[in-house]
Amino acid sequence: MRLPVFLLPLAALLVVACQPLGEVGRAPDFSAPETTVEHAALYRVPLPERTETRKAADDASLWSASQRSLLGDRRASRQGDILTVVIEINDSAEISNNTARGRSGSNAMAVPQFLGIPQAIDRHLPGGLALGAGIETNSSSNFSGNGSVRRNEQLKLRVASTVVERLPNGVLRIEGRQEVRVNHELRELLVTGFVRPEDITRLNEITYDKIAGARISYGGRGVISTVQQPAYGAQITDILAPF
Repeated sequence: MRLPVFLLPLAALLVVACQPLGEVGRAPDFSAPETTVEHAALYRVPLPERTETRKAADDASLWSASQRSLLGDRRASRQGDILTVVIEINDSAEISNNTARGRSGSNAMAVPQFLGIPQAIDRHLPGGLALGAGIETNSSSNFSGNGSVRRNEQLKLRVASTVVERLPNGVLRIEGRQEVRVNHELRELLVTGFVRPEDITRLNEITYDKIAGARISYGGRGVISTVQQPAYGAQITDILAPF
């Protein structure tokens, strides 16, 4: 079945708008960490693990190196361990660009005498036209553009995260989620990424700038968040409106 011609633009518009319409009423999705180059590199290049000789020597020592011992390393290192992620973002950026462009040109061409050919042709041209007048053109164009970006971001948070996986090369994949409900408003904090055990401090903390492939989300849902968002009808209208 073929669509009428006047319905083709509407069908094309609906196809283009399908993806934005799926995001109405919810925050944009993060890109999947499993599809990044970082994730592939972490799994593809494993580092050599500790040898059995070294493990046997540790077991024979008078001092226990377990996490529960007095002198043991209490930093997170295994699946199920918990560490604290410290998020202190204070970024600012300012960019300004100016562009200008101009061009002008003119051309003129006339052939009053060329072995008598123009005069012979002029006798057959209607309305008194003549080749002697030649061709003359003029053109000019101008373009200017201005753009500026100013951004300031400040965020200070601390969240307990869990080691959900230890990769073959020793890198830890962490994930932390925190929810706080006040009256009818729920605040959500989500942190995921990859960390090296040696970057974890003796206080069992790690800063966000040492998390590879970090995904940090801080938002919420509830009565206040719903009122601050445009109505669904307004969002759909903004997506479908061609002008």
